[in-house]
Order: sequence, then structure tokens, then C-alpha cells
Amino acid sequence: MTLTPPGLAPKRADELEDLLGGLTDPANPARAEAILDADERAEMFAGGEALLDTYGLNAEFVPAALGGRLSRADHLAEVMRSVYRRDPALGLGYGASSLIAGVTLWTAGDARQSAHAAGLLLDGRRIAIAFHELAHGNDMAGTDFTAATVPDGLLLNGRKEVVTNIRRADALVVLARTDPKPGPRSHSLMFVDRATADPDRLTDLPRFRTVGMRGVQLGGLAFDDLPLPADARLGASGAGLENALKALQVTRTVLPVMATGALDTGLRIALTHLARRRLYGGTALDIPHVRSVLAGVFADLLRAETLGAVGARALHVLPGSASVYSAVVKFEVARLLLDAMDRLAELLGAHFYLRQGPTGLFQKLLRDMAPVGFGHIARAACQMSLLPQLPLLARRSWTGPAAAEPLDDLFALGAELPALRFDRFALHAAGRDPLAASLHAPADAPWTADHADLGAAVRADRAELVQLAEICRRLIPMDLGVDARPEHYDLVTRYVRLLTRTAYVQVWRHADPAGFLADPAWLRAALHRSAARPHRPGPLPEHVEDTLLTELLERHRSGRSFGLTARPLAV
Repeated sequence: MTLTPPGLAPKRADELEDLLGGLTDPANPARAEAILDADERAEMFAGGEALLDTYGLNAEFVPAALGGRLSRADHLAEVMRSVYRRDPALGLGYGASSLIAGVTLWTAGDARQSAHAAGLLLDGRRIAIAFHELAHGNDMAGTDFTAATVPDGLLLNGRKEVVTNIRRADALVVLARTDPKPGPRSHSLMFVDRATADPDRLTDLPRFRTVGMRGVQLGGLAFDDLPLPADARLGASGAGLENALKALQVTRTVLPVMATGALDTGLRIALTHLARRRLYGGTALDIPHVRSVLAGVFADLLRAETLGAVGARALHVLPGSASVYSAVVKFEVARLLLDAMDRLAELLGAHFYLRQGPTGLFQKLLRDMAPVGFGHIARAACQMSLLPQLPLLARRSWTGPAAAEPLDDLFALGAELPALRFDRFALHAAGRDPLAASLHAPADAPWTADHADLGAAVRADRAELVQLAEICRRLIPMDLGVDARPEHYDLVTRYVRLLTRTAYVQVWRHADPAGFLADPAWLRAALHRSAARPHRPGPLPEHVEDTLLTELLERHRSGRSFGLTARPLAV
């Protein structure tokens, strides 16, 4: 039943896949052995970077209006999956760090600044995003780094630490304090071009070594009265935090979705190993527990990519609500990926620990996957950003008139999308949550007898959403801050679960009838595995498990991806 749904993957994703070649091909310069050798040396994979130079990967991060190829967030994620499924360190160290800086520029920069940055990226240069300070972590409002106004411009002072590619970058986007007073209007963004910056005022700090992503060049930079012209400021003075948080809505959506490529390879390594492993008169794949775990991981990969696809499309269709949906994607997709890799490691046993041989790449992918939960923006920070929005979402959307809003463009994953408008993102959704509100339509719709169980699950979810709305409406400001009680943060987890289940149902309802996403088996698996329970979900119903395993093994045999696109891979 495997069919690649039209519109989900751009042709250039296949071109990059072919260029990077098969991981097991001994003649391929980007084979697994070469990737592992670079990892052992804690170096960026030079052969992979050369291939990405040939492809011109930086163009994926530049809007089409500025000469690049960035027009759809979901297509960007699909292209980058080809990189992440081989080497997440290459994905972050070559690509994602410049993407984060780029979207900040497209959000805050003027036409001249954006054109200059686009030119650097299209010329194969790197731009680093210098927000992080060790003393403050994800608390950007605590930034100590300063940019003081002087008669002829600005003077920058302070340190930026644990920044990807800061030593290799040709330019930097820097968050600086421009007002000593506390508050959201005390910071500004600066663009620093190292080609024109005084090198005597900059000192590269020692590299930070890491457990995973070993090849990524994490460094720091000390600024000592570095002069900048006044026009180096990105956006209005004092608007730095606002613009940074708007830009993060793009990257905290697409970055975890890219990382599903690493899980795809992890699952493929496990399948190949288990199919060859002889135990008890058969292969390990004949063992019921093994089959159950593999079906569950496959279901969770589909869940992660489904939520990621809806979140990426929401950047185009519902940009005003992206502050909510991007946090949900980061929070939930990261959890799914980390848990799935752990379950595969259990199946591989001692073989997941080996640093060479047919399963050697798995341990690197497992280590490299860890930052998806805390890197860039941590899952806990996403939870903290969602909690204050719940009362207004409950009052204005969950049981209100927003329920009637048509959302075909959001759920029909192959459909065309409106332009990605960086000027339409907002700090808060203002209570607008059309995705959650869309649950009412399938709850009110008739369901055929063979789908009665699905209809019952949807109606139960609607009842829980109504109940959750009643609780959230009663929350008061002291319930919503950093020091909120654990049971209030649990409300975020309940909301995320209901929102993701709604996304699964709606994607299934809007799926191409000829494709696997139209099969109710995957939806039954998704709803089963996302049901409220205190522990890991139990085994799938037997007929659902059989359907998923048949699809999984066929894709493995034919060399197709295990995600939504099911596209051919160079394996």
C-alpha cells in the first residue's frame, strides 16, 4: 500500500538523497564508516560538508524572494531529513545554525540587512546565532551582554558561549542588552559582520566538548568595546526579545521535525540487525515482543511527522497561532523521538553500544538525538510558554465560534500553501486555537460502523477538551508563572495530548484515499499510543500491529522512508 503522497516532498529532496548516497555503500564518501570516523575525531564530517556545498544547502534557508529556495517549511524539513538521517551533527553544524540566524534576520532585518545576509548564505558562508550565555541558559531576558549607544554608533561588550559555529562564522546575530532596566523592551538584536569587525576587539574562547554532536563546533566569543555602526541593529531598539521569540516559532517547529530522519535510520539499523539475528530457531523478528516494539516505534515516527507536518503548515496557514503550535511540536515531537530511540536501543541490546560494524552508527544517532529535547529551546521552556496561554485559549476557542473555521489547507498535507510571512508571527495567539477547536467537527459527524471505535475516541476527546476548558478558565495569574504548581503544568501535558490527537484524526480524514495515511490502522495506532495512561502504552491490537508491520517491512525491503512521504532512499 506504500505510495508517496503528492506534494509532500519536493523533487530536490530526492536529488540531495541521491547525492549523499547509501550509508552502506563502501564506495560512498558519505558512508556510515566515514561519518563515524569524523565523530571519533570530534570533527565535522568534511566529506559531507563538501557534498552539501555542491548541493548548495544554504539556499534552503534563504527565502525565494531573496534568491533562495525557502518557500515551504514542510519542504525544508523534508530536505533536511536527508542530512539528519545520516549525521545529525552535520545537519546542525552545517545547516541548522545558519537557519536559526537566517530566520531571525528575515524576521527582524530591513531590506538591506536581509539582502546582505542572503548574499553571504548563498555564497556558502555561515552565520551564527549568538544568544546563549552560560549564566542564563534559556533565559534570554537575563542576558548580560551589552550594546551601549555612543555618538558614532554602538559598543558591544560581554561574552557569548556554547554557540554553534561561532569561530567558523562569517557573521553573527547577537542578542544584547540595550537598557539596564529589567523588562521585555531592554534588548536588541545586532548583526556583526566579522569581515569588517575589529579583530583586536574580539577573542575566540576555547571550544566546548560534548557527549553527542561531537563534531559540532561549539565555541564562544568575548567582545571588548567592539564598535558597530548604528545601522547594525536589527529591528527597533528594544524589540530584540520580541523578534527573537517570533523567529523561534519557525525553528522550534522545523528543527525537531528534521530529526525524525535520525529515527528513520535508527529504525532501519534495528530492522536490518534483527532480521539477520538468529534466535530460538528463527529470526529475532519472529519474537512477538520484538514485533510489538517495532510496530510501536513505526507508529510513533508517523505520529511525530504528522504533528510536525501540521505544525509546519500552521506557520503558513495560521501564523498568528504559531506561538502555541510551535511549542507543542517541540515539546511532543522531541519526546516521541527520544523515547523511540531508547526502545530501539533495548531491542539491539549490546549491539547499540558498539562504535563500529553494521550497528555502529546507532550509538552516534542515539547520542546526537539528545539535544532535540534541550537544545535551542528546551522542552521545559516550551511547557512554560504554553501554560500562560491556556486560559484565553479555553475561553475563546475550545468551545466557541472558532470551531466552525475551515482548515482544509492545514490538514491536507499535499495541498499548496500560502507564502511564509515572517511579519505575521505574534508573541501570543490571543486565544485563537483553530486546531483544537476543529475537534468538534469530527465529534459531531456520523461514523460508519467499521470506524465506530474511532468515533467514540473522538467524542471522548471532545468531552475531555470541554472539561479542560472549564479548569483552564478558572486559572488565575499566580497559577501561570515559573513557580506554578506541578498540577498546573500537567494541564499543558493534557492539552498537548488532545491537540496532537486532533491533528492525527484530521490528517487521516483529509488523506489521499490511495495512500497509507488513509488506512485507519495507523490512526488506531496513533490514538492507542497517545491515550492517557500513567506508563508506556501497551501492545497495539493484533490486527493493527499486523497492518503496521506489513507496511514497515515492505518499506524496509523496498528502501523507502518510514515517515509520511514513504519516498525512495539511497540506503
